[in-house]
Amino acid sequence: MRVVSNLTIIFYSVFFFIIGIILLLFSFNIVSQELAGYTVDFIYKTPNMRLIIGCTGGLLIAVTLLVIQIVVGRMQMERTIAFDNPDGQVTISLGAIEDFIKRLAKQLPEIKDLKPDVIVTKKGVDITTRLVLYSDTNIPEITERVQNLIKGRIQDILGIEESIFIRVHIAKIAQKEETHEPKLREKEVAPFRGIEY
Repeated sequence: MRVVSNLTIIFYSVFFFIIGIILLLFSFNIVSQELAGYTVDFIYKTPNMRLIIGCTGGLLIAVTLLVIQIVVGRMQMERTIAFDNPDGQVTISLGAIEDFIKRLAKQLPEIKDLKPDVIVTKKGVDITTRLVLYSDTNIPEITERVQNLIKGRIQDILGIEESIFIRVHIAKIAQKEETHEPKLREKEVAPFRGIEY
């Protein structure tokens, strides 16, 4: 599949490069109108050229459909994790796993914010986390804790044996917000004197 993907990329790169050169030649008036008209007449009048142009068009349509199928299949494959149970196949949305990882981050007070990105590759589950930490945090210690916590909990809930790779990217180091709550004054209550008649 990778060979087909690479050939498709090369094919489209060469094709669009040639189209780009032709358009530049037309825009700078390097190709005259007579030459363009002569080329079109030559294509129409020569049966072999029409066959070549028709085959090229059919090939382009076939390659485009193949690319769409590969891209859609890869997107669907990368957005779910599937495994088999005795009663049938189970698929789990990667969005659900990302939400679970966000909830795990709330257990660690050193983390202000965590944004996970989970993809599935042939090698296993690849998780990239973007962290916003508080400034008084020991970075090596917290990143190790985050990696161990995520890896352990994902393996526990999914029960998968694939490798789990966790990359941690610290996007920002924030100051802890100090809460300055004004002290509420106790309401002065007048003593109860009873009811006067």
